[in-house]
Amino acid sequence: MSYERERLLAELAVQRACMLTDRVFHQLVKTSVSKDDKSPVTVADYAAQALIIASVNAAFPGDGIVGEEDSAFLRKDEKLRGIVWNLVKETLEAAGEAKEDIPLGNIKDEQELMDTIDKGLHEGGRSGRVWALDPIDGTKGFLRGGQYAVCLGLLVDGKATVGALGVPNLPQDPSNPEGPKGVLLSAIRGQGAVIRDLSPNLTLLPSRQLEPVKPTNVADCAFCEGVESGHSNHGQQANIASSLGITKESIRYDSQAKYAAIARGDAQIYLRLPSAGSNWVEKIWDHAAGSLICEEVGYTVSDVNGTPLDFGMGRTLKSNKGIVAAAGPIYDDVIAAVKKELGSQ
Repeated sequence: MSYERERLLAELAVQRACMLTDRVFHQLVKTSVSKDDKSPVTVADYAAQALIIASVNAAFPGDGIVGEEDSAFLRKDEKLRGIVWNLVKETLEAAGEAKEDIPLGNIKDEQELMDTIDKGLHEGGRSGRVWALDPIDGTKGFLRGGQYAVCLGLLVDGKATVGALGVPNLPQDPSNPEGPKGVLLSAIRGQGAVIRDLSPNLTLLPSRQLEPVKPTNVADCAFCEGVESGHSNHGQQANIASSLGITKESIRYDSQAKYAAIARGDAQIYLRLPSAGSNWVEKIWDHAAGSLICEEVGYTVSDVNGTPLDFGMGRTLKSNKGIVAAAGPIYDDVIAAVKKELGSQ
């Protein structure tokens, strides 16, 4: 199978959801009285998940969907439900129909909104077609106007096969960080990856093929790592950089924006080492799309033990610990340094 139709669906669904998240940011986050108010990201999570699931269900009604949210809280909170529904309705009206020949689905009322969100309760697994979605990956980045991502990946028999990432705040030109922002990346396994600028509507802008990232000297590379120390051990990661002779300052982003950054060569290594004592288990929706896109431009993506990510275990990567992604030519050096730092060698 070529999976071109699945890729097109993923790109359009993610782009439409990015239209909504941008609307939420400008209507709710920017006007929020309290910087501690997390309700705008709650609204955006529910609304974006509903839009994406409506798209998947319209185009591929037999596929399973693993989403991050369920509607239990919305069903109890009429006010919040009304806010979410109004934003979904506004986005649907603004977006209109895609010019490409693929249905993106509609939502007619609040009841269908909640029912649509709950179609993301699939348990995943090792057989069949299952979509993994994260409507807003990087909630703190979203609230601060920093990096976040809208993520959708198709797993076929437990293997990441199609992926799309919308990263609304990532500079389109990494050499011009204050310039236009917003990129959309996508990939099909075995067919490479592409990047394009995010469009403000449902017209996909021209794409360009991402070239394989092929560094020859690990000391000339840079790390990309998370902003939050609770999710990633910055101290150990700094030790690994030092052991590899890396002196460049790390790029710190929230979300799968890190995968987008290394896929286009802004950095060449992504580490997510669990903090000491952490029992955190990675979720499949946090890595399905991004890891595939990076693999398609020559990265090796594994856990800290060098084991490939196993997306067939259900809703989590419970058989894996941490994340290591490095461009192919330097992966062996990086994983050796990781194992040495963690004492597993």
